[in-house]
Amino acid sequence: MTPMKDVKVLVVDDNALILDLLMKGLLPHCDARAAADGADALLKIVDDPPDLVVCDYRMPGLDGRQLYEKLRGRQQTKAIPFIFLASRSDIEEKLRPIVEGVEEFIPKPFFLKDLVRRAKKVVDRLQLEKLQNRQVRPGVVQGRLEEMSIMDLMQSLEMGQKSCQLTIRRGEESGDLFFASGQCKDARLGALEGEAAVFEAVRWPEGEFEIDFNRAPTRDIISRTTTGLLMEALRLVDEGQRDGESEDAQVTEG
Repeated sequence: MTPMKDVKVLVVDDNALILDLLMKGLLPHCDARAAADGADALLKIVDDPPDLVVCDYRMPGLDGRQLYEKLRGRQQTKAIPFIFLASRSDIEEKLRPIVEGVEEFIPKPFFLKDLVRRAKKVVDRLQLEKLQNRQVRPGVVQGRLEEMSIMDLMQSLEMGQKSCQLTIRRGEESGDLFFASGQCKDARLGALEGEAAVFEAVRWPEGEFEIDFNRAPTRDIISRTTTGLLMEALRLVDEGQRDGESEDAQVTEG
């Protein structure tokens, strides 16, 4: 899948090893830039404001909270969202009172895969907001599934609690998924309806999508939450891959 590079993320950590790991984890999903400490980050943000800051809390000189407060004091940077990395005690004692503009508090130690997954949800939502700013007509945005997958789109719509019609097209095939406050309530893809249509749509690796925020569901035939649908879709894909591997093994042995 083509990486989505529209969203600029500044990663701030004074530990060079951790900074390198974070950059490697995030680069496939966004336009990630690095800052070696709070002062370096402040200069880079003033020069070229990012869409998101992923920041360590404990740093020499200007720490993460001081950087956050300095940015909140400037009109041009006060709306930049933050993800803080900190120990559990620092989160509870020093950072928890901060709520405005903070997307996530990620406690240390953390698994890189978990951090990337949580950061990517925010990146996907910011990407959807950027698409809305480039709408082709009032309330309608378009894009390609190679850039933003069905799963990414569904997670972003759920996070943003959006009501809309998501249409996907691939050659002569097309389908529609309907959302109310971020929850997928109805879906149609060819002869499939409901959950079965969603599970098939998730398998599409390429195609075009259109989101119409002027449309809403006219019926409610899906009981699972959007998160529940995606978890079940992943399970089915994983199950299908295991079955395929088993068949391959049998053929090879024959």
